[in-house]
Amino acid sequence: MALVSFIGRVLFASVFILSAWQEFNEFGVDGGKAAKELRPKLDVFSKTVSSHAGFQVPEFDIKYAVAAAIAFKGVGGILFTFGSTIGAYLLVLHQVILTPVLYDFYNYDTEKEEFGLLFAKFSQNLALLGALLFFIDMKNSIPRRQLKKKTPKTKTV
Repeated sequence: MALVSFIGRVLFASVFILSAWQEFNEFGVDGGKAAKELRPKLDVFSKTVSSHAGFQVPEFDIKYAVAAAIAFKGVGGILFTFGSTIGAYLLVLHQVILTPVLYDFYNYDTEKEEFGLLFAKFSQNLALLGALLFFIDMKNSIPRRQLKKKTPKTKTV
């Protein structure tokens, strides 16, 4: 059972690790292809948040956001492979922050082709997020091994 669980974690984490490796290789000085795709999506997301929530998203250099995403996916995927909940939390944080920004199906009309493609990707990322939350809950529900308390010996007088 432990071998099957490990193989499942390796296969699951490979999605994140391989993606992080590809983005790392394309990173370059300006953040690479990922930064070029993320910048317009982040601008639209920040406008949507500021118009609906009433607060401004702070400005930052996009290459740092891409570097953080690469680090979260890479380190989180490796830690998750070995059964660490810290790795799962890093991957959850990555999914929660970037999924609504990258797959903004809510900005498209339902009749457009982009809506269907973005919604499918968004749904896949929600499924990954659900699996991570399930893993975290399962790890937290396993009872910890408790040490047996030694009963004190009665003193004879």
